[in-house]
Amino acid sequence: MATDDEPGQRLRAQIKASEIAVMPGVYDALSASLAERAGFDTVFTSGFSISATQLGRPDLGLLTMSENLDQARSIVKRLSVPLVADLDTGYGNALNVRRTVAGAMDAGIAGGILEDQQWPKRCGHMEEKAVVDADEHASRIRAAADVRDERNAEFVIIGRTDAREPHGLDEALRRGHIYRDAGADVVFVEAPQSRAELEAIVDEFDAPTFANMIEGGQTPYLPASELGAIGFDIVVYPLSGVFAATRALQETFSALASEGTAAGVGAVEFDEFEDIIDAEAHRKRERRYADQ
Repeated sequence: MATDDEPGQRLRAQIKASEIAVMPGVYDALSASLAERAGFDTVFTSGFSISATQLGRPDLGLLTMSENLDQARSIVKRLSVPLVADLDTGYGNALNVRRTVAGAMDAGIAGGILEDQQWPKRCGHMEEKAVVDADEHASRIRAAADVRDERNAEFVIIGRTDAREPHGLDEALRRGHIYRDAGADVVFVEAPQSRAELEAIVDEFDAPTFANMIEGGQTPYLPASELGAIGFDIVVYPLSGVFAATRALQETFSALASEGTAAGVGAVEFDEFEDIIDAEAHRKRERRYADQ
């Protein structure tokens, strides 16, 4: 039975709030902890960032379901706020989607994105994407909704279409309605290519809508306040953290290689990092058992 403390219930309350829900992208327990410490009420994982950080490979369908959920599970254990996960296509047909969504719920994930790309999928802001028939993805959404309903849970299903790039905005909007009717709680039209298209998406749906902001991506990169004024209910900045971390690591390792020291590169100090990972709390727990 759903409770007010269930992650999905807390996520639904944020979606219904008057202000847009802003979610930073995280990719491991440390980045998730930092996002929560910064004050975010929800965080988001993307297949792009997990594939990049765990495999060192691009978002081209190389990440498996188990790899994705294992990483999300480790993140959830470090958080006290809800996590929304990128579940790619659900990793197969409707039966595979049932397993994926059940695994996500067992991991404590509050909601997940299911997209209508053909497998192997690719990042939504890459070109040469291909989508399955809308009815096929609707069956995936229905399978996810069935798992949610069978458990009487509040897991939030985000129905994503990548049809904008290969088939145009009208087809993407049509699919958004189909996925909403199939049981999606939130409609996500990926990679609109102008502000006018962003506005058209919000105007089209009598349902919560989702915006995805990627630096250098196909969609105009707007601040959350502006997207909220347009009417979006959720915005994610999925790659801001991993892009920034990549730059910091490049600069640090470059300095170390060329100068033999990274002392001149801006970074946290040892004590500050220990505070971030709650080192003293663990030492106190350790002393408690040592004293017995």
